[in-house]
Amino acid sequence: MTADRLFTKPRRAGDDPRGEAAGLRWLAAVGGGARIARVMDVDDDRLVLESIVEVAPSATAARAFGAALARTHAAGAGWWGCPPDGWPGSATMGRSRTPLVLDSAAAPPTWGAFYAEHRVEVFARRLHADGIIDADEARVFDRLCQRLREGALDHPQPAFVSAAGHPVARVHGDMWAGNVLYDGGPTGAALIDPLAHGGHAETDLATLAVFGFPHLAEVYAGYDEASELADGWRERVELHQLGIVIMHAHLFRGGYTRSALRLAGRYL
Repeated sequence: MTADRLFTKPRRAGDDPRGEAAGLRWLAAVGGGARIARVMDVDDDRLVLESIVEVAPSATAARAFGAALARTHAAGAGWWGCPPDGWPGSATMGRSRTPLVLDSAAAPPTWGAFYAEHRVEVFARRLHADGIIDADEARVFDRLCQRLREGALDHPQPAFVSAAGHPVARVHGDMWAGNVLYDGGPTGAALIDPLAHGGHAETDLATLAVFGFPHLAEVYAGYDEASELADGWRERVELHQLGIVIMHAHLFRGGYTRSALRLAGRYL
């Protein structure tokens, strides 16, 4: 690959080039899955990727991407919160310091327990410690986390993940619109910038809707045709969005904090 088709991402404060490379390679290892930006080189100071040439979005590409993403998810993961193969060792990912569960013996037993401890509670505690939310607001998240731990909000993975015998899906972990690039290829789009881990497939799908995405309904349709989504998935979209929204509240404050409180309150 020639130099003019490469993209070099220099390390900034909080970045982990080797960890990001591990995530990309783990996602790319799935035959027939979504296209993943190829890692060309990596060291402690930068990550070199193939450059993805974007094209105009289309409904056909969106359906193809949805079906390919279903296959990526169905490759599975070892446990809730597990890191990708080849992970360099840190217990958190990226500038957000999103937690991983490095030891299978310490893995939460259910999605609800994982989501409560490692995606909601960790950021709620940071917001409270930083004075961004008060004690009453912190209790909103505490009440939701209790429901999650009790299993009241647990639900199955999509059909393809379950049929493959995986309770835990292989997820991108930060699938907002800027990390999904329509590329004109057979799988419709390419993925960049993951926080890859073992999680719930619905989280990736819900995250894609947080900031809007072209032809999103077609992505969902293509996914559902390939791997039927569990009953009630539409009613859970905002629950799965809470993880990225509360993470953004931690990073950027502002309206994200109000949004996180609203999302949490919906599921009490």
